[in-house]
Amino acid sequence: MQTIWLSGAEWFAVLRIGLGLWWLESWRHKDKKTWFTGSGIDWAVGVAEKHRWSFVRQGFERTVKPRTRLMAYIVAYAELALGLGLIVGFLTPVALVGGLVLNLLYLVLMIHDWAEQGQNLMMALISLTALFAMSWQAWSLDNALGLFI
Repeated sequence: MQTIWLSGAEWFAVLRIGLGLWWLESWRHKDKKTWFTGSGIDWAVGVAEKHRWSFVRQGFERTVKPRTRLMAYIVAYAELALGLGLIVGFLTPVALVGGLVLNLLYLVLMIHDWAEQGQNLMMALISLTALFAMSWQAWSLDNALGLFI
């Protein structure tokens, strides 16, 4: 593959690192003091209660709503772990699949909010591209450690 300036593997590493920075920004911009009280999940409860698909309402009601504080921590630290993992390229395929799943969950929950849809669709597309391009081949701990060769 011929490219300008960087190799193909390096361009995919740039894409992976950019996605990691995006996840890190998702974590950074949260007001942790209020988020960890469950306020972020409380907001999502309101969204889920009005959701057009009953399986989303029921799943959220059974799984998330009884554990708002725990879920707030899980969401925030999942975003942090995804960001750091993708930036340094550690367990990259796991991080890419985890990010894809999280984006799909956000996508399904926020089906009515087109601004959120664009962000989640782009992040999901980048995750798939970085996964199938094996973006851990350059500039990653995975490559340095010989993982996922």
